[in-house]
Amino acid sequence: MSAVLLLVVGLALMACGYFFYSRFIAAKILRLDPEFNTPAREINDGVDFVPTNKYVLWGHHFTSVAGAAPIVGPAIAVFWGWLPAFVWVVLGTIFLAGVHDMSAVWASVRHKGQSIGTIAGSAVNARTRSLFMIVIFLLLLMVNAVFAVVIAGMMIKTPSSVLPVWGALVVAFIIGQCIYRFKMNLLWVSVIGVVALYALIYLGPLFPIALPETLFGLPANAVWIIFLFVYAAIASLLPVWMLLQPRDYINGLQLFVGLFVLYAAIFLVSPDVVAPAVNKDLPAGTPPIMPLLFVTIACGAISGFHGLVSSGTTSKQIDRETDSRFVGYFGAMGEGMLALAAILAATAGFATLADWQAIYAKFGAGGMGAFIDGGAAIMHEGIGLSPELSATMLTVMAALFAGTTMDTGVRLQRYIFQEWGEMYQIKSFQKGSVATLLAVGSCALLAFGAGGLKGDGGMLIWPLFGTTNQLMAGLTLLVVTVLLLKARRPVWYTLLPMAFLLLMSVLALLLQLKSFYTDGKWLLVVLDIIILICSILVSLECIAVLKRAWPKKEA
Repeated sequence: MSAVLLLVVGLALMACGYFFYSRFIAAKILRLDPEFNTPAREINDGVDFVPTNKYVLWGHHFTSVAGAAPIVGPAIAVFWGWLPAFVWVVLGTIFLAGVHDMSAVWASVRHKGQSIGTIAGSAVNARTRSLFMIVIFLLLLMVNAVFAVVIAGMMIKTPSSVLPVWGALVVAFIIGQCIYRFKMNLLWVSVIGVVALYALIYLGPLFPIALPETLFGLPANAVWIIFLFVYAAIASLLPVWMLLQPRDYINGLQLFVGLFVLYAAIFLVSPDVVAPAVNKDLPAGTPPIMPLLFVTIACGAISGFHGLVSSGTTSKQIDRETDSRFVGYFGAMGEGMLALAAILAATAGFATLADWQAIYAKFGAGGMGAFIDGGAAIMHEGIGLSPELSATMLTVMAALFAGTTMDTGVRLQRYIFQEWGEMYQIKSFQKGSVATLLAVGSCALLAFGAGGLKGDGGMLIWPLFGTTNQLMAGLTLLVVTVLLLKARRPVWYTLLPMAFLLLMSVLALLLQLKSFYTDGKWLLVVLDIIILICSILVSLECIAVLKRAWPKKEA
């Protein structure tokens, strides 16, 4: 199978989804109103609520949701064969992810920028809100604790990525000043920012930075994790326009340049996909493709974390409600394109089937390493970049997106503690500094309390990320469906994806529960049961509301 053919078919179908399906959902189902007074305009506090240019906001939304997961998940799932992964990424992006993100933004905009958990309280009841918040908190805890480990690992493995990863913060801060303080032309600011980022990527291999094996009695990865937590805490308290927005925007442009380079290399090399379409030679112990395909590729097809970003930060910056289509749906489509690139790099970036099988000897192999190595090989052959520079470019791409996701994740976790402070009348929790300290403290407690000096404790609960993430997406669509039904609008476009996601996620949770119990992983057993119970109860509460609100046939 030609990688070029898969690329063309995938991009063409996604383009049709944006130009036709998203327009239908926006106009006929959500009925986006350009005259609606959005929370960004109404509140406009200059910190969290800031009316934002839709292109800049798209960059924030896209890079906040496109972390390491849309690369790792597809690059692992191709173990079952490239065809199931390709179909799920393309169709999931069109019919699930785009609708999910756009409708979550719409729901939050219509509720003064409230999070999806708070909206569940007003749309259903307070009990549902409390249960929802538990699932949200656990999901954010996984993302923030684990992405710090992932970024630290990438910087240790590729010292040439350290300079561009941290240098991007300086570039982003300057861009924020240029856009908001000096009112400079966005086009020129964008061009200069992208050039600066790629100049840093070029300088990275010339000036690699590696920490000593131990520093202050801690291993190198633990030191990087601490640096990342401190940075994320500071970034979560700064006004969004100062660092979060410009960092995400410029990273979004950088990703599209990187994707363009990778896609161009694929066209020039025209490699064959050496992996099988459906892998029939699976080793013993390989988990079943159903339902695990749909939770292994969580980000890249649909992701519950997107709903948290959509209703947590993106909705607070929407200038016009109609921008939700471009920011939400096209933002999800950008992640789908990244997942498509991961599939092609992990299946066409190897010379022979034997080379591919050597990497994919067991389930869980491949992942980020297969994406970087495969993509670098294609770029080296197609456009002549050195293997080191190609690997640095792809590593920086992955690290920057994991970093922007972590930035947003810590800010969202701060919101959770503040909402708990409002719910239970704990005034100290309502303070931004205290809530941030609690957010970062809980992540650090998991990282170092469960992982020791290495700080990789988050990896202990990471096996639950995929299922928790997809459950969150299903529950978000369930709340949106309740809102649509109460507004007397068609619900099938959210109801059917919701039912599919909840079914696959619950089946995966039950399958994992058996595995965790057999292996004696008691922490995961407990968390699995908590997530499962909360999700079932939230679903039952929402279904009860749906039944009461469903139009009755006249006698």
